[in-house]
Amino acid sequence: QVQLVESGGGLVQAGGSLRLSCTASMIDFKMYSMDWYRQAPGKQRTLVASIGNTGNTYYSDSVKGRFTISRDNDKNTSYLQMNNLKPEDSAVYYCNARFVAYSYWGQGTQVTVSS
Repeated sequence: QVQLVESGGGLVQAGGSLRLSCTASMIDFKMYSMDWYRQAPGKQRTLVASIGNTGNTYYSDSVKGRFTISRDNDKNTSYLQMNNLKPEDSAVYYCNARFVAYSYWGQGTQVTVSS
């Protein structure tokens, strides 16, 4: 079955960096757009960054200039490099793979930024 596995979360001080990874299996990865979402306690899940199958990218205003999304189709993996982290970036981060009517989610990885 399709699996998306996130890793790389953790506890970091404000101003620090983390790199999240999302590795997919059982999909034709290169065809899929890859999204990163986050959800803080009591808040809605929101889109943080997205990379299309042609490499075009999107960033939410809150992370633009600090986060970088990328993908390695040979490794079936999407990355989210997060720099200059702020306490308000604390959340569970989820990756999503989407292609036409298909959409798959990972289990999430916790990111906590201390002030």
